[in-house]
Amino acid sequence: MNKHVGWIAGTAAAVLVAAGAITYAVAEDGGSDGAPAAGSADAGFARDMAVHHQQAVEMSYIVRDRTDDEEVRRLAYDIAQTQANQRGMLLGWLDLWELPKFSSEPPMTWMDMGSMPSGEDGALMPGMATNSEMKKLNTLDGKQAEVFYLQLMTDHHKGGVHMAEACVKRCEVGVEKRLAQTMVNGQESEIGLMADMLKDRGAKARP
Repeated sequence: MNKHVGWIAGTAAAVLVAAGAITYAVAEDGGSDGAPAAGSADAGFARDMAVHHQQAVEMSYIVRDRTDDEEVRRLAYDIAQTQANQRGMLLGWLDLWELPKFSSEPPMTWMDMGSMPSGEDGALMPGMATNSEMKKLNTLDGKQAEVFYLQLMTDHHKGGVHMAEACVKRCEVGVEKRLAQTMVNGQESEIGLMADMLKDRGAKARP
């Protein structure tokens, strides 16, 4: 655990700074005068993407313990830092809007996808790893861990991009729409990077 202390502390500090900045930005963007409704796309995206991001952070922590490869460890660090930071922003918005962080509605209802079948084996939304896949990642080492992580994260990013694109179209709070577009751009770039990393390891993304 000690080797993670500095990383965790740094991530926590970044989230606190970002949360303060984003709270101000939302207020300036009109959020203080008219908070979104609990069933709005803005609130739904904040809730669902916070859950989606949390799993990406967990997967990244796992692979950093399962390999010594600096390229994969650096990518995992960057993903964990970025998504923990963004998750702090999303939860901060919900606090600012005085909205619950959980909903009785199925995930992605705000995307008109609430009627989709519930996720298999703990995968609550498209792209998310199942409980079995998370357990498997914890058992692999070296190249096997690297390849499986890159495959899981590629799927995860594809699901995240789909959700973020929906927010760009449906959300009404300007600063949230801009963050969603940042997610689209960043994760699409990382999908390309991970394809190259998989190729270097004699593998490819899952169909």
